[in-house]
Amino acid sequence: MGTDSRARAERILAAAGLPPGGLAGVRPLSGGTYNTVEELLLADGTRYVLKVPPAETVPGLRHERALLVSEAEFYRAAAGVGVAAPRVVACTEGALLMTACPGQAWDDSLTDAEQRDLRTELGRQVARLHTVTGPGFGYPSGALGPLAADWRTAFSVLLDAVLDDARRYRPWLPRPVEETERTLRAALPALDEVTAACAVHFDLWPGNILVDRSAGAARIGGIIDGERMFWGDPVADFVSLALLGDIEKDSAFLGGYREAGGRVDFDRSTRLRLACYRAYLYLIMLTETVPRAADEGRSRWIRETVGPELVAALDAITELSR
Repeated sequence: MGTDSRARAERILAAAGLPPGGLAGVRPLSGGTYNTVEELLLADGTRYVLKVPPAETVPGLRHERALLVSEAEFYRAAAGVGVAAPRVVACTEGALLMTACPGQAWDDSLTDAEQRDLRTELGRQVARLHTVTGPGFGYPSGALGPLAADWRTAFSVLLDAVLDDARRYRPWLPRPVEETERTLRAALPALDEVTAACAVHFDLWPGNILVDRSAGAARIGGIIDGERMFWGDPVADFVSLALLGDIEKDSAFLGGYREAGGRVDFDRSTRLRLACYRAYLYLIMLTETVPRAADEGRSRWIRETVGPELVAALDAITELSR
């Protein structure tokens, strides 16, 4: 392990009231795209995960400030309703120390039957998560300002931020920023139907869901990387849950979600809001290729895969807004 990493880990363990002398190893964890993530192994076998944000000079999107504050808020919300997720040990502006969850990232090694069972279990857990409500709408981190009293106001702030990022970084987009903005703003009145500020992870793609086989049958070991969390419309979580796809076709997830009390009716308003959130996420994915300095292969994949999905979402907004 690097000297700097060990010294940092020992300092954070000590600040959290844990014995820094018991640190046996520090191992970098892959998969993250923004923060530095490390596994801390103590001599007694206990594992923790440490997240450290990049230096302030590292370019990023406007909402990518104080992400660890939002992530800690997500884990506190999850703990309150028994959702499988890390538990916060210590959180400062400079680091987040949390417990380690069992399992490995969801991948293609799962059988069809395991996939169905896990999607059903995931539906139940997300439904429980969506019962948690916050004091207002928006990012708990305050990265884009204070929480708002209504969802349309809060989401307008989120949307303004990524549109500003697109104008600043000038990424490739399938449609001009001005046209994209006009289309998205046409959907905003539908957001007035959202009256409860629910806990939304907003990054629930398979890479952020750990699958644990330690007891035999595959089960969800943890929902991780809650740094994109906000208080808002629970329908927004359905975008990453069916990234580049259609959540209405995921009968296993929706069955578990409804079984655990989750309420969703894919009427015109819901589909309009969902199209709005799809467009928002795909706009982020296209824009972040510039500050992330994505290589040509990654940039081409984003253009060819995400670009058409952004167009489809914008077209859906136009059609549903008539």
